[in-house]
Amino acid sequence: MPMTTTEDRRKVLEKRLAELEARLQGIETEIDSHQSKDWEDLATERETDEVLETLGTSGQVEISMIRAALDRIDAGEYGYCARCGEVIQPERLDVVPYTPLCRTCAGATARS
Repeated sequence: MPMTTTEDRRKVLEKRLAELEARLQGIETEIDSHQSKDWEDLATERETDEVLETLGTSGQVEISMIRAALDRIDAGEYGYCARCGEVIQPERLDVVPYTPLCRTCAGATARS
């Protein structure tokens, strides 16, 4: 199995970023389209809007993490833990390519 390069990871991150931005645009369009006059329809639209807003918020968080990872690539700091400076395991980057922390530091953050 060939080793994944930083440029391969950049392409994955950029593709995911484009997908998320398109999804967020769709969410905004959907929310803006809800203007029903009927009370029942309005209530249903409000519930849908809340779900869409939650999805939008989680998408915005992921977008900011992806942009930060792309910045780390540009700065030559990608693949190194932002906390301890150790190399982040390639297997971890395969699963979460935008992670700024190695497994040890991420576990310590989750526990604190």
